[in-house]
Amino acid sequence: MGLLDEKVVLVNGGSQGVGAAIARAAVREGAVVAVSGRRPAPGEELVTELTREGGKAMFVRADLADAGQAGTVVGDVIAAYGRVDCLVNSAGLTTRGTLLDTSPDLFDQHIAINLRAPFFAMQAAVADMVARKAPGTVVNIITSSAHGGQSFLAPYVAAKAGLIGLTRNAAHAHRFDRVRVNGLNIGWTATEGEDATQKAFHGAGDDWREEAAARLPMGKLGQPDEIADFVVFLLSDRSGVVTGSVIDWDQNVLGGLD
Repeated sequence: MGLLDEKVVLVNGGSQGVGAAIARAAVREGAVVAVSGRRPAPGEELVTELTREGGKAMFVRADLADAGQAGTVVGDVIAAYGRVDCLVNSAGLTTRGTLLDTSPDLFDQHIAINLRAPFFAMQAAVADMVARKAPGTVVNIITSSAHGGQSFLAPYVAAKAGLIGLTRNAAHAHRFDRVRVNGLNIGWTATEGEDATQKAFHGAGDDWREEAAARLPMGKLGQPDEIADFVVFLLSDRSGVVTGSVIDWDQNVLGGLD
């Protein structure tokens, strides 16, 4: 449909999982895409895939736990393509910790990746949009767990709940700049990262996806490509004037009780 024709889209944490699916969907919709990540191999492999199919893409190596690098990624994309029209903050850390066993170091890691990195990436991207007096869009990938979440996700929930507040604050602050900022609270999703997490922290076997899907209302985990299509819609002009919305993209209904 060409929803993102000629838009420059930066996907932070875009080398695998939901981020990679968003990058693929954005290229299909006509965007020029930059993806950032810590590991060059999957990032460069994704870019090769996207360009082989006729898209225009680049990989930027960055450790988003470093606040400086979270901002300089935006600068690298502007240097290459002249601007950033759309930003997606998809990088996330999901290591486990409860209120009672989370160390200050683990807490700081979650704040660094799940809250501070989006803050400074947004700061740099929105500054570019405002300087050019051009409209732009931001989508933050958050989590349905930010409503409260599981006991073993205490630092993750704390950081992601902060990202909800940041999303709404930035949307309000820059609405007259025509910069729209929205968030997506995704539920349990089938990604490479989730597979590693389930095996590392919960002793899951290779069939955990099938077992999990059987317990879910729709009979399946969230799918990255479906999330990606929704994110592309939010990035595009077809989502109209919507800003400051944090949408629950999940099959469980907050507040619903049996």
